[in-house]
Amino acid sequence: MTLRFTKMHGLGNDFIVIDAVRQQVTLDAATIRHLAERRFGIGCDQVLLVEPPRLPHTAFHYRIFNADGSEVEQCGNGARCFARFVHEQGLTEQTEITVGTAAGVITLLLQPDGLVRVNMGTPVLTPAQIPFLAEDDQPQPLYPLALDAETLLIGAVSMGNPHAVLQVDDVSTAAVAQLGPLVEVHPRFPQRVNVGFMQVVSPQQIRLRVYERGAGETLACGTGACAAVVSGRLRHLLEPQVRVTLPGGELLIAWNGGSQPVWMTGPAATVFHGEIEIPRLL
Repeated sequence: MTLRFTKMHGLGNDFIVIDAVRQQVTLDAATIRHLAERRFGIGCDQVLLVEPPRLPHTAFHYRIFNADGSEVEQCGNGARCFARFVHEQGLTEQTEITVGTAAGVITLLLQPDGLVRVNMGTPVLTPAQIPFLAEDDQPQPLYPLALDAETLLIGAVSMGNPHAVLQVDDVSTAAVAQLGPLVEVHPRFPQRVNVGFMQVVSPQQIRLRVYERGAGETLACGTGACAAVVSGRLRHLLEPQVRVTLPGGELLIAWNGGSQPVWMTGPAATVFHGEIEIPRLL
């Protein structure tokens, strides 16, 4: 089977985007891993699948697969690329696009300045719903998380996928490679977790590095940026609108607290289009 695809990125967080509306697509975990492999495949952090809608009042369904072949609930940088893709490919002429995901319905807005604004929904803070195993199911700004050598203080937030947020003095010297893998598979996160390392520069700006479950550290993570701002707001460190500087570039995140949705604004870029013969991969 010949598979048409588009390579895209959002701040260096790169994706293989596949149209499953106009072509028949069957992907298993082994194929996804090979597509994502940077030496023998195409190379990406995640594979994004554009499918026909499953829910009423949505235009499409959006599926996300990590480089290790596992399917996840949400990806913010991918959502911006998804919006750019369906518009560029002529799958829709709408600039406000409602999309179903495994985490619920999100709204994507293509702005005249070329940026994409995404309603990422209301953050989930109740531990059982993140999911995060806590002694008390009442949300807390910080939780102690014991590792073999130390105990970390983390914020626990779901933006459709689980995040642990650690505050650090300097992201440049943060122990991302050491702590990221340990926190990702911590038994208190039964579905594993994305790990954010947040440096507060000012109440209007943070620097952030994210170790993503199933992918490792990426140049940018949209849901991670949202989770970091939510966690920082709950700790009374940040204002409602925050510029998040990631290794790949900047996102603007806005959250007014409570049951209000988190809004993310940032770029999405198409790199190239291609075709690959699936049977040759395996």
